[in-house]
Amino acid sequence: MEINPVYKLKDIAAIINAEFEGAPDFIVSGINEIHMVVKGDLTFVDLPKYYDKALNSKATTILLNKKLPCPAGKALIFSDDPFRDYVALVKKFRPFEKCTQAISPSAIIGEGTIIQPGAFVGNHVKIGKNCLIQANVSIYDHCVLGDNVIINCNTTIGGDAFYYKRRPEGYDKMESCGRVVIEDNVEIGCNCTIDKGVSGDTRIGKGTKMDNHIQIGHDTVIGKNCLFASQVGIAGVTTIEDDVILWGQVGVQKDLTIGKGAIVLAQSGVGKTLKGGKVYFGSPCREAREKMKEMAMVKRIPEILAKLK
Repeated sequence: MEINPVYKLKDIAAIINAEFEGAPDFIVSGINEIHMVVKGDLTFVDLPKYYDKALNSKATTILLNKKLPCPAGKALIFSDDPFRDYVALVKKFRPFEKCTQAISPSAIIGEGTIIQPGAFVGNHVKIGKNCLIQANVSIYDHCVLGDNVIINCNTTIGGDAFYYKRRPEGYDKMESCGRVVIEDNVEIGCNCTIDKGVSGDTRIGKGTKMDNHIQIGHDTVIGKNCLFASQVGIAGVTTIEDDVILWGQVGVQKDLTIGKGAIVLAQSGVGKTLKGGKVYFGSPCREAREKMKEMAMVKRIPEILAKLK
């Protein structure tokens, strides 16, 4: 998420009443989770095993819970609870904005777009030309839709990321400040849910088609001309490259990549990165031909055991 206008380090630290190391006028131009950071961003880290990753990332301001030497060209902000203070900054720069109308006055709707009764279009949403938004669709704040997009009934675009920090007393919510970006010629079925990025974008590539009852997690990037059948579930921070087909009830773990042109057959579980151009099956999935041979051998186990008696 960009901060516009930009803030100075001293002013960011003052918001959360924290000490800092670095030039007081050091510029902070964005807030981002570690996997989305670019130069100018502030990110946070609260586990020692991730200190080096954060300090060596593209982020130029790091909010952390230990006083460490400040790398050249960067700034540090010290906090006893970086998660809490990061969330406080998100709320400061992207507060919840109430909307009292079905279509927000700040939404931009392209020529030829049809929005059916009962749909909700939130604040600062941008919808391109010749789109069809069916009844009871909800499009949350800041989402972006290209041209010729079809979204069918009861689908939600831009719900909060499923991201919590576990505490002894329960769970603290990570406030989401990202978006969903849907490119041209995408069609999304009924009762689907596409979560916005924690601080960046969840993206659906041009020409991709989705069936009903599909869940796409936060910060997932889906390529062009993909095809997803009903009840596919994709966890957050996943990359699906172009021309991938996921058949019904495929489940995809977080933080992995499915390569270009891969096909995953129904009821498979994807637990690790898959190479493109192959067909996969099973849970955990393997190349389909190998998995089928394995299943055939398993069926023969009683016969083999009987011969050994």
